[in-house]
Amino acid sequence: MSGRLIGQAEVIALATDGSSYSDGAVQEAIFLAQSCGAKIVALHVMPIDQESMMEAYALPDAMHEKISSHLNKIIKMAKDADVACEAIFEESYQPDKAIVELARQHKADILIMGRHGRAGLLKLLVGSMTAKVIGHGFPRVLVVPKDYANSGERILVAVDGSEASNMAAEEAVGMGVHCSNLKEVSVVSVVSSEEGLANARELTAAVCKKGFEAAPHVAFHPLALLGKHAPEVIAATARERNVDMILVGGHGKGLSKLLMGHVTEKVIGKAHCAVLVLEKRKEGE
Repeated sequence: MSGRLIGQAEVIALATDGSSYSDGAVQEAIFLAQSCGAKIVALHVMPIDQESMMEAYALPDAMHEKISSHLNKIIKMAKDADVACEAIFEESYQPDKAIVELARQHKADILIMGRHGRAGLLKLLVGSMTAKVIGHGFPRVLVVPKDYANSGERILVAVDGSEASNMAAEEAVGMGVHCSNLKEVSVVSVVSSEEGLANARELTAAVCKKGFEAAPHVAFHPLALLGKHAPEVIAATARERNVDMILVGGHGKGLSKLLMGHVTEKVIGKAHCAVLVLEKRKEGE
């Protein structure tokens, strides 16, 4: 994968399971592809039950037809929007790993997935396909709620001074430059005590200064906030400011780290909107 920002994406990987929970992800993939002139690679990876290996390759014809119909529908939706799209179907013992590998093979700039459950990952921690995929550390994963419409006008980026959050800030500034619809960027830093507010103000102000210099037509708002539970503050601020997307650093080095009550994972579960999770790029990506 290249170092292109989301607004410069050329290849978008769309992971879909055929359920209605993928609807928002499909719409967002087409919206983003239209904006960037990108190609969509739609991925449907069917999990193989390891306890019934003898039946693993005997998928019923009706199931194959259902999957083919779903993928063909996505291809048609993309075609109607003048977006190039190809579909890939695979079976795998580790579907989460297969999704990430396919995204890497096709040099995808971003991987888009739906979010299952009304409460998102909070009720589906262990075993959630979305959580597992994020845990593999793909550089840019966009998690999209079922009923989601993106106007592309307002985003929020959460920063804490870490390398991953610096990447999120860089991404937000890049979106200001390359996304013509973007009007406002809220730069949020949440601290648990008043002693940290000065540093939070300095951090958010620095990001906003860089953003205004790169994209003077976009309004950048620095927000240093006090709160014991950062995910709740971030999600509530995103809702209050009616943002379309939250950008956060993943900080994860694998599934186990991600699922230990991490801020990023909790933000995904609580957010009303899409959440873009950014990880450090590996060499060669």
